[in-house]
Order: sequence, then C-alpha cells, then structure tokens
Amino acid sequence: MSEEQNMQTESAERGDNLSASAGPGAWQLRWVELGVALFLLVVAGLVIKDSLRLGIGWAEDGPRSGYFPFRIGLALAACSAWLLLQQLLRWPRLRSRVFAEGAQLRDVAAVLLPTTVFVAAIPWLGIYLAACLLVAWFMWRNGGYRWPWLVGLPLAVSVSLFLLFERAFTQPLPKGPIEHWLGF
Repeated sequence: MSEEQNMQTESAERGDNLSASAGPGAWQLRWVELGVALFLLVVAGLVIKDSLRLGIGWAEDGPRSGYFPFRIGLALAACSAWLLLQQLLRWPRLRSRVFAEGAQLRDVAAVLLPTTVFVAAIPWLGIYLAACLLVAWFMWRNGGYRWPWLVGLPLAVSVSLFLLFERAFTQPLPKGPIEHWLGF
C-alpha cells in the first residue's frame, strides 16, 4: 500500500474528509496550509519591522520596547518558514485532500459574518445593544425561537452583562445611544 493510501485510510478512520471528488466550493488542504504559512510569515515580518522601529537592544534601565516582540517575531518567522517549506515539499501528495466542503464553509460563515457585524457595530450601538441583537439573531436563525423569546432573553442577557461589568466589576464597556439616553 502506498504512503498516500495509508494516509487516506488512517484519515478515513478518524473521519477526515480526503475525497478527491470534492463538491463545488471545496477548499483544497494544500492551498489553505500554504495561505496560513504565508499569512504567519507576513505577520512575523510586521512584528519584526515594528520591533526594529522601537529598538531591540538594551537601554540603561533594561530592554527596549521592541526587545521581546522582536524575538517573538523571529520565532514566528522561523516556524512559519518551516511550515511553508513542509507544505511545498508535500505539495504533490496533498493534491486530493480537502480542507472543507462548501456546506462546512457556509456553517462557518453563518457564525463568522454575524460576529463580524457585531464587532463592527459596537462603536455605533455600544456593546450591550450589539450583544442583544447578536443573541437575538442566533436565537432566531439557528434556534428557531419565536418573538417573545427573541425579545426577552437577549434583553435579559444584555442587562445581566451591564450589571456584571458596569456595576459588579466597575469596568465600563463601550456604550451606545441607548445607554446615553438612559443616563449611563
């Protein structure tokens, strides 16, 4: 049995998806791994560049601001370069491996996109209203809840978060127009 067949048999036993006949919208594993390795290499380069700007040596009072980030950037660059090299060496063997099918990517997008909208809405709506809308969205979209629950439970969650952070922990979080209207 060839090495690729062994890999496919072991992965099939684990439940991995290695199908060569991937459906539409499937992402090949080799492209995902290559993209992640390149992304990490770029991030490492940015960390190293900014650390050099801050200074990577020692001052009279200790290490400069870029001392530790520079070393972390070097380690990240070395690891991502190693991943990139491994990926390029295994490139032909990973031709038929599938990272994710279209349906799996849609499931990820169903969580990622609303969460991204939530984060983007915080400066304008405040974290509490944005959290209320996010919880209501997930309850409606994924849970199939009806209107009384879609109003009551997300509102209770937001009020609970407000009381926890603003009153119990005394840590102010970003507020929006509703909190300002209510005098907070």
